[in-house]
Amino acid sequence: MYAAISPSEVSAPSAGIVPLRRWADGVAEVSFAQVDGGTRLKHLYQSDPCRVLFPRQADGAPKEAVIVTTSGGVVGGDRLTFEIGASADCVATVTTQAAEKIYRAAGADSEIDVSISADDCGFLEWMPQETILFDGARLRRRTRLDVGGTARVLAGEIVVFGRRARDEKFTYGFLHDDWRIFKDGRLVWADALHLEGAIDDRIADVHAFDGAAAVATAIYAAPDAAAHLETARELIGDGGASCVDGILVIRMVNGDAAALRAGFARFWKNFRHETAGLPATLPRVWEV
Repeated sequence: MYAAISPSEVSAPSAGIVPLRRWADGVAEVSFAQVDGGTRLKHLYQSDPCRVLFPRQADGAPKEAVIVTTSGGVVGGDRLTFEIGASADCVATVTTQAAEKIYRAAGADSEIDVSISADDCGFLEWMPQETILFDGARLRRRTRLDVGGTARVLAGEIVVFGRRARDEKFTYGFLHDDWRIFKDGRLVWADALHLEGAIDDRIADVHAFDGAAAVATAIYAAPDAAAHLETARELIGDGGASCVDGILVIRMVNGDAAALRAGFARFWKNFRHETAGLPATLPRVWEV
């Protein structure tokens, strides 16, 4: 019964059945502006299965927005679009309520598009919780960051290759994770991770991931990025950091996904304190 209506597998135009292209097409848009000396919500738009929550932040913490995907995970053909913005002098954090699960796809790719726009903002953070790839998952994710003037942005992500604690691994499927960073309209950094085919062999390769269970990337785009290179290297331990054209890039890998998450969280809270004087704490959803 269910196979007959699966949008990933059915194609019967001759029978008058036009398959859906996706189960879900969710959107979350949130932007901040400076009003009366404080960061305030400027724009909000949300459509199923996305919701945006605004928890009460701790004293001294940035204005906080939490994106929730109510569908419980992403399947083949789903598309999620996140648009995040902040203007002059704003200090804000945008994160997600929980890890995003990308389930096995029968054919169509799942898509996640993230657009971040920061114009002279004081400090904008995009730090979603980890993305977990189930075996057979197909994910195409595009992250675009537009930084203008004196804006400072800290953005990151964690990708987990299956739930190894449950003896699950990401051995086949598709991942294309693409970053583009523009500074005052000029492309200054581009990067893409592409995995397809014998993914387990590539993850096991000592010259690639050396059996890592998870990888993390953090980007600090700011006029003072180069000045914080050594700070980043001290905070990440076994990871790597480099700075190119005002873009500080941090990489972390670990054979234990939980350990990587913990290390990434430690880096984040201490780096935000060192660079922006923000509290060395995490949003409450990250502490769970």
